[in-house]
Amino acid sequence: METVPAPLRCLGECHAAEKFTDDGVETVTSMEQKKVERSIQEVISVYKQMHSFPQPTLLRDQHYQYLKKGLRHLSDSYECLDASRPWLCYWILHSLELLEEPVPSSIASDVCQFLARCQTPTGGFAGGPGQHAHLAPTYAAVNALCIIGTEEAYSVIDREKLLSFLFSVKQPDGSFVMHVGGEVDVRSAYCAASVASLTNIVTPSLFQDTPMWIVSCQNWEGGLGGVPGLEAHGGYTFCGTAAMVILGKEFMLDLKSLLRWVASRQMRFEGGFQGRCNKLVDGCYSFWQAGLLPLLHRALFKEGDSTLSLEKWMFEQQALQEYILLCCQNPVGGLLDKPGKSRDFYHTCYCLSGLSVAQHFGNMDLHHQLIVGQEENRLVCMLTSRPICHSYHPVYNICPEKVARAIQHFHQLPVPMENRGSPASSDHS
Repeated sequence: METVPAPLRCLGECHAAEKFTDDGVETVTSMEQKKVERSIQEVISVYKQMHSFPQPTLLRDQHYQYLKKGLRHLSDSYECLDASRPWLCYWILHSLELLEEPVPSSIASDVCQFLARCQTPTGGFAGGPGQHAHLAPTYAAVNALCIIGTEEAYSVIDREKLLSFLFSVKQPDGSFVMHVGGEVDVRSAYCAASVASLTNIVTPSLFQDTPMWIVSCQNWEGGLGGVPGLEAHGGYTFCGTAAMVILGKEFMLDLKSLLRWVASRQMRFEGGFQGRCNKLVDGCYSFWQAGLLPLLHRALFKEGDSTLSLEKWMFEQQALQEYILLCCQNPVGGLLDKPGKSRDFYHTCYCLSGLSVAQHFGNMDLHHQLIVGQEENRLVCMLTSRPICHSYHPVYNICPEKVARAIQHFHQLPVPMENRGSPASSDHS
């Protein structure tokens, strides 16, 4: 295990040289970029003044208290997320498992009962009780139930109706709409592939033509857009690539072009990632972008690339950890987009997920750690060597033992018979 000593990268003499240069052409974008860099420089300067021997600290207890409270009570400001309530369950539960903080059995049971009320009579999960089934909260609900990992949690999922729901949103070209009559984008293909593979409901025709549709979302930049022809985007790129990994078709993508695009999204001065070219750093892309690198490493390894490192991912792991620990922590708990932004459960989940990816390399047979700060900053490793799982496990973004347990449970059950229900209108294909 390697522990990074002081001085930190961001305290080095050459760090200031990494700031953005506009070449004398000032734009709205360049002004915003410089404003972010100034705010980050202020954070680093204050930190340096307060610490003679800098060792960034993960505020474990503060984050735990913030997350624990969120499982029981949310303020009125969360009313706007009434259609995302399974997501709140997932973001909090996954953050807690990364911190190795157990969830009391009574609270876990309450979460199961709540998610059961979000499951619709026609299959799939809605954003809240009484709402319509939607692929995004379906993904969040299944992940949350797999994290809990009890018989009560597994039994909530009606696999036959879930399969029927997936067929109802499947389109003739292989894409999926997010809900019946809804929009198409690559997130929906990922959500469908994730829940189907975890719960063992993949049938021969469920993902017919889906890999080809996802490939059509990869554009000239190298990343993937939400639909064919759109700008490459970090969230969509992770979703499309992860779906291809789950379906065993990642080799159909232009992997080298994809690698070039995602590696270029790490910001030189900030150390974190942007979501698109010419955009600002954002803590959530600590996972959506950095989480791609283990998937690409695995894919290139399978293709026999002999140039791959056996110790590090293909991004600056130390720089990302410094950005998360110094710039994305709220002192009273929770993580955020960037300095000046508010904490929330979404950024808490994906900042911690990205921090875990940046700390751990390889799988359990070839495992290297790079921990910025003290050993107490170490999060749960999301890597595994179990043959039942994928080699590197950011693909579902839940901890590998929970994935293995869920797959073991559901693979003891037969794959449901195909019942295609009422297919979504071809007008949305």
